[in-house]
Amino acid sequence: MTEITTKQGDLFQLDSPLYGDVQGERTVAEFPFFALSKKAQMTPMVFESGDARIEINPSKTGVATIYDKEILLYIASLMAERMETGESVDRVLSFTANDLFRVTSTNPSARSYTSLKASLNRLQGTQIITNIETGGEGSDSAFSWLLKADIKYVRLPSGERRVKRIEVMVCDWLHRAILTDRRIAAYHLDFFKLGPIERRLYELAKFNCLGDTSFEVDLNSLGERVGCATDKRGLEYFKKHLRDIVERDSLPEYTISLSEEKISSPKGGRPKLNTIVALRAREWTQQPALASSG
Repeated sequence: MTEITTKQGDLFQLDSPLYGDVQGERTVAEFPFFALSKKAQMTPMVFESGDARIEINPSKTGVATIYDKEILLYIASLMAERMETGESVDRVLSFTANDLFRVTSTNPSARSYTSLKASLNRLQGTQIITNIETGGEGSDSAFSWLLKADIKYVRLPSGERRVKRIEVMVCDWLHRAILTDRRIAAYHLDFFKLGPIERRLYELAKFNCLGDTSFEVDLNSLGERVGCATDKRGLEYFKKHLRDIVERDSLPEYTISLSEEKISSPKGGRPKLNTIVALRAREWTQQPALASSG
C-alpha cells in the first residue's frame, strides 16, 4: 500500500485556514440528519414531526455520521466567514486537511487521513429526501451533502503521495441554508470532545435556549429529535444516558435537568410518569426560575 505523507503544499487559492469561530446552521442542527454510531448504519433513517419529513438512505459504507458532520461544520464556517467579510461564496471550496484537523482537534496522522477519506465518501454517498426548505426553495428529489469530494495529491519521486488540498462542492440545499437563511451560530470548541448524544443535545440547546428561555421537551420527543431509537428499550437507554450527562454536567455552555410529571389515566388507573428534559444556558442557571405558563 502506498504511503501517504501528511505534509501539505500548494497553499495558494485555498479557502482555509479558518480564522474565526466554528459555526453551525440551524436547520441542519434541529433535525437528526446523521447516524449517532460509528458502526455502519446500513438501513434507511426516517424522521417525521409535524409537517417535517426526512428520509436518509445509506451509501455503500453507511449513513453519514455525527462525526462526519465535523467536515460540514468546518465547511459552513469557512463559508460564513467569507460571507461576513463581504466575499462571494461559491459552492466549491478548497482547504487543507491540516487546518480541518487543527479546528476539530484531530491528530494529523495517516490514520486520520484514511478516516477523512471515508467521511467524505459517506457525505457524498448518503442520500437525503426531505420536504424541509432552505432559502425559500425545496426539492422532491434526493441530494447528497457533497456533490464532489476530492483529495488532491502529487506523487513524489520516492513514491509517496503528498496531499495538496481537499476540494468539495456542497449541495444547493446547504448552500442556500447558509447564504440565504443565515441562521448560524458559533459553536464552543469543546463540541468536538463530546459524544454523539451530547453533540445533539448541545446543538438543540444552541438554537433553542435564547436568553433566559429554557428549552423543555418530553423524553420521547427529544429522543426523536436527537436521533435515538424511541421504542421502550431505546428510550430506557436514552434516559440512562441523559442521567449520566446530568451527573457529569458535561455540556459546554448549557445545563440539562430532568423532572417527572404525572399524567392522569383517563380510566382512573395509576398515573403515567412523563419525563421532561430542560436545557438552559449556563449564565441563566443561577437566575430565579420563570413561572410556568398554564
